[in-house]
Amino acid sequence: MKITLSLLIAASSLALAGCSQITKENYQALEMGQDYSAVELILGAPTACQETLVLKQCQWGNEQRFIDIKFVADKVTFYSHQGVK
Repeated sequence: MKITLSLLIAASSLALAGCSQITKENYQALEMGQDYSAVELILGAPTACQETLVLKQCQWGNEQRFIDIKFVADKVTFYSHQGVK
């Protein structure tokens, strides 16, 4: 029981830490043409990514509060947000 509770607390902490990087300041630090690795330094690892031959679309956050970024050749080509304050 203690292990399950500890794992639950650890997972919740990680989820909250990821959301804490979804801020207006971090969104404003994004730039067109920025490398994927530079974006990861600002926002951390993405929550989800989808890739096709030339396009990678990644999202940081959850359904209510997120930053969505599209990359071509690992460079930012478009970014938007919802619920970021």
